[in-house]
Amino acid sequence: MEKLVSYKKDEGIAVIKIDNPPLNVLGKQVQEELKDIILEIKEDNDVVCVLLTTAGDRAFIAGADIKEFPSMMGNPTMLEDVMVMHRMFNDLDNLPKPTIAVLDGLTFGGGCELALTCDIRIVEEQAMIGFPEIKLGLFPGGAGTQRLPRLIGEAKAKELMFTGEPITAKEAKNIGLVNHVVATGEAYETAIKLARQIASKSLQALSRIKQAVDEGLELSLVEGIEKEASLFEEVFKTDDVKEGVQAFIEKREPRFIHQ
Repeated sequence: MEKLVSYKKDEGIAVIKIDNPPLNVLGKQVQEELKDIILEIKEDNDVVCVLLTTAGDRAFIAGADIKEFPSMMGNPTMLEDVMVMHRMFNDLDNLPKPTIAVLDGLTFGGGCELALTCDIRIVEEQAMIGFPEIKLGLFPGGAGTQRLPRLIGEAKAKELMFTGEPITAKEAKNIGLVNHVVATGEAYETAIKLARQIASKSLQALSRIKQAVDEGLELSLVEGIEKEASLFEEVFKTDDVKEGVQAFIEKREPRFIHQ
C-alpha cells in the first residue's frame, strides 16, 4: 500500500506532508500513518519544531473521507474507532514541540480540526475555512466542538458550526482562528521562516512554554501561576539555561543542545 504521509528533517525542523489526492481527505490510512509519525517525532531529540503541510494547492485537507461514513453507521465499534482518531489528534496537540499548520487551500471539517491541534496556523489569502458537517446532518466529531470555542469563543464557534458556511482567510484572522494571512503560494515559505526562528531556540524552554500555556488554560489563575513557577524552576536546571546566560554575557549567539 502506497504511503500517504511522510516527513523529512532539516536543521531541527520536521516537515510532515500528507499526500492524498485530490483533496487530501483525512481517511483512516492517513490517520494511522500520521499517528506513527507523530510518535516518532516525539522521541526524536533532533526535532525542535514541526510543520504540517499537504500536497497540491487545492486543499490543505477538505475534511474526512465521506466514503468511509456508510461503514460507520450501525458499527458496534464506532465509538472506539472515533477515539482512535481523537488519540491521534491529542498526540499532535500534546506534542512537546511547537507545531505550525500550513493552510494553502480548502480547510474543512476534519482538516480544520487537525489544524486546531497545531500551535500556529498560517493561511493563504485564497483559502476558505469551515465546518460543513451540519449539511450532512452531522457535527464536528474531531473535537471541533471543544477546541474551536476555546480558541475563538463560544458564540462565533457555534455560528460556524450551526451554519456550516465557510469563512475567508481574512475573517479567520480577524476572529483569531489563524495567526497569519499571506499571499497565494507563500504559506510554506512563511512557515519555514518562522520554524527556523523557533528551531534556533532551546527545546527545553519551548516545550515548557507550550505546557504552561496549554495546561494553564484549564486552571485557575492562581493554579496556573503555580504551574508556571514549577516549570520555571525546572528550566533553570537545564544545560541550555547555562549556555544561554553565558552566551549573553559573552555577547554571542547561544548554541543550544536541548538538554
